Amino acid sequence: MQQKRELPIGLFDSGVGGLTVFKAIADLMPNEHLIYLGDTARVPYGTKSPETIVRYTQMAASALIELGIKMLVIACNTATSAALPILRAAFAPMPVIGVVEPGARAAVAASKNGRIAVIGTEATINGMAYQRAIQAIHPQAKVTARACTLFVPLAEEGWVSGSVPLGVAQKYLGDIFDSAALDARPDTLLLGCTHFPLLLEVLRETTGPDVSIVDSASATAVDVARKLEELDMTRTDASRPRKLFLTTDNLERFRATGGMFLGSDMRSEQVELVDLCRSKQ
Repeated sequence: MQQKRELPIGLFDSGVGGLTVFKAIADLMPNEHLIYLGDTARVPYGTKSPETIVRYTQMAASALIELGIKMLVIACNTATSAALPILRAAFAPMPVIGVVEPGARAAVAASKNGRIAVIGTEATINGMAYQRAIQAIHPQAKVTARACTLFVPLAEEGWVSGSVPLGVAQKYLGDIFDSAALDARPDTLLLGCTHFPLLLEVLRETTGPDVSIVDSASATAVDVARKLEELDMTRTDASRPRKLFLTTDNLERFRATGGMFLGSDMRSEQVELVDLCRSKQ
């Protein structure tokens, strides 16, 4: 069991957005070894078909498992929505955690009036994963879902404050949160994409101060910690936790953009290029 505790947690995303989940886990569990894979060669997943998303997700997961991990975290809302049950079945008994269920539970817990707005990529929203997860927990909940595709490139370009992202946020969400009838407005906004926490400032300005904004990354980190403790796989040794970042394209752009999501620079020796097509399927 001690040997298993020393294995890293593996996370993957279609790009750099899942680094918000990585950061949340690293902050909550600073002793854990972590490996992150960003499939930047094929980003974004959010506009692709469910079949393609599943295929890409299986390739990314297989590459991490080949490296030897104790838990797989799907740090991508789109991939979680399309492929979580498939990955759980394929890689059992390894624990596989997605971001949708933790985010849905946190949103239900935060909401007082049962009206919840969910924003995400086109694939996440059209796949209905958050809507189903929220209503499975709270059948009377009123869920408003909205695809906010432009938030992803805005976050990756660092356009997270000012008139441009604020205008986009108001265009996407103004009709939801401008209602004069306060009891008809959502009192909770669930960020169903790992890029969206970077836009917190403009989202807060758009929703107003009375709306709870829930980040699925933080909720996922809590679930990861709980599951590791339940399985007695938490790493307790505080010495030299390792952090490794893998990307499928353009190391330098991955490092530069990823640093914005992590809130700190990636060292060049921490980042490696990987070819998923060479991984075993």
